[in-house]
Amino acid sequence: MTINFSCAGIELQLQRWPLEQKNRSLQAWDAADELLIEQGLSVLQQKTNSSVLVLNDAFGALSCALGERSHISIGDSYISEQAMAYNRAQNQLSAQVARWQDSMLTWPDKPDLVLLKIPQQHSYLRFLLQKLSQVIHPQTVILAAGKAKDLHQNLLDIFRQELGPVEASLQHKKCRYLRCQWQGQVRELSAPSQWQAAESQLNLINYAAVFSREQLDIGARFLLEHLPVTENALVADLGCGNGVLGLELMRQQPHAQLVFFDDSYQAIASAKASLAANPELVASQAEFRVDDCMSQQPDKSLDWVICNPPFHQQQAVTEHIALQMFKDAKRCLKSGGRLRVVANRHLPYYVHLKQSFGHCRIVAGNPKFVILEAIKRN
Repeated sequence: MTINFSCAGIELQLQRWPLEQKNRSLQAWDAADELLIEQGLSVLQQKTNSSVLVLNDAFGALSCALGERSHISIGDSYISEQAMAYNRAQNQLSAQVARWQDSMLTWPDKPDLVLLKIPQQHSYLRFLLQKLSQVIHPQTVILAAGKAKDLHQNLLDIFRQELGPVEASLQHKKCRYLRCQWQGQVRELSAPSQWQAAESQLNLINYAAVFSREQLDIGARFLLEHLPVTENALVADLGCGNGVLGLELMRQQPHAQLVFFDDSYQAIASAKASLAANPELVASQAEFRVDDCMSQQPDKSLDWVICNPPFHQQQAVTEHIALQMFKDAKRCLKSGGRLRVVANRHLPYYVHLKQSFGHCRIVAGNPKFVILEAIKRN
């Protein structure tokens, strides 16, 4: 994996987060980051005292390139937050000039320069642009960048609808940057999605950044059919999203205690809102934690872990998140505790769980998915 970053006369060492990844071919930045850095620094050379707002900086590349210039970085990922802090520290950059905050909080007013790494989810892009419209001023320079193949007419229309006219650059290393001009109209935030899962009759709330906003993904549907009987246990819903798995387990088993974990602040907000939208559930049974898997959960503290693990990070397909989830599950489970996972059949999770736990059994299967279970023996 390349960690030596060189762009616009800046030399840095940048690592993806978390550090323990087997796929070392991935790096902590791409050409879209480079475009934003080059264009952003050009603006700052002309306007040296500009206030800077950074949006959706995956691993801190934009923050580190800004060096000692004061800025605020806004995102939805706890992993991105940790990566930014780590990479700034490794490059001996001050922690005082770079503040990270959750996108759900109040944004700083009247930034002069905005650097936006375009997210994959259009609903989250709309959320970011709507929030921007509430804080920018007419002279704010708005720069955004992403993969050229993703900057199609529908995406450009989102910028035009939420902010104003937008111009795209020529392609550079399969990426382009956009320059957008705000037209002065303040946008209201779109309401989170609200719907009822036919599979469980739960009322679910999804904020903009959360995967599968208007229907359950088919893996979650299959796991809902095979939730464990936990018998008054302490259960983790790991990578909880809107919380459907844990909430359905609470509905079926009123004496279970649930801890909901997710890297996404908006996912945890969605799970909390979904719990509130189902008044028959007892709120005191649930805790909610934004975390990098279960890094802050004590060892040998859980009876069960249920999980529908992702196999991508940002736009990269990778199994390292699932492997970290399995590792954390084994550490956090009590002796005799169980991990139950739904997985695409083509993924080698059975082999990984057998190697880690010493065994693995197939609970159920269909043509696309399997449900796997491993027991911690010691």
